[in-house]
Amino acid sequence: MKNVIDIQHLKKSFGKNEVLKDIKLTLAKGENLVVMGKSGSGKSVLIKCLVGLIEADDGIINILDKNISELPDNELNELRKKIGFLFQSAALYDSMSIRENLEFPLRGLCNLTRQEIDAKVLEALKNVGLLEVIDKAPSELSGGMKKRAGLARTLILNPEIMFYDEPTTGLDPITSKEISNLILEMQKKFNTSSIIITHDIQCAKITSNRIIIIHEGLFVAEGTFKELEQSEDKWVRSFFK
Repeated sequence: MKNVIDIQHLKKSFGKNEVLKDIKLTLAKGENLVVMGKSGSGKSVLIKCLVGLIEADDGIINILDKNISELPDNELNELRKKIGFLFQSAALYDSMSIRENLEFPLRGLCNLTRQEIDAKVLEALKNVGLLEVIDKAPSELSGGMKKRAGLARTLILNPEIMFYDEPTTGLDPITSKEISNLILEMQKKFNTSSIIITHDIQCAKITSNRIIIIHEGLFVAEGTFKELEQSEDKWVRSFFK
């Protein structure tokens, strides 16, 4: 199976603090890869390095067959259009309705007619079960609805790769499960390849094809949920209690 991400010997330090120490990682086309680890273990820094928000100190990051460290800004920006983010906060614009939030990423696409934009917005909201809130403000939505709206806005550009940063943080267990199932539905429907950073064991169990555990800047375990849950390593097993 073709890899959409291939990372070799990735390192990143901040002063004397080595956050990432020789990271190797691949993400296959259509795969959901969950990255787990305690706070401060380097998970968010890894994601930021992958999209060039933070420059790595060493190593090679290939995304969709392109070495991102060698790309000029305009090509890096083009590559980023193929990558979707769902942040912890859902990152919606409070001053805009949900409809306007979803129209926003489409503004740069001058070849779309008004009818095509409307159709894309309606389809994206239908995919996440939110058609009824199209004209509401983000402040009128629950935490779970905001996450759904954020996901709809991200998927409206049909990204090939998705990064989910703690997608269920701050949600109650029932809503967390709904968001996790939605991530799985989107993987099946759009064949997206995703990296999901989470502390949520239920989210990891529902969404993952494969899990990697990061500890003090190194990957210390890799496998399916079942394999890691039954690991002989007591520290690894402790994540799945």
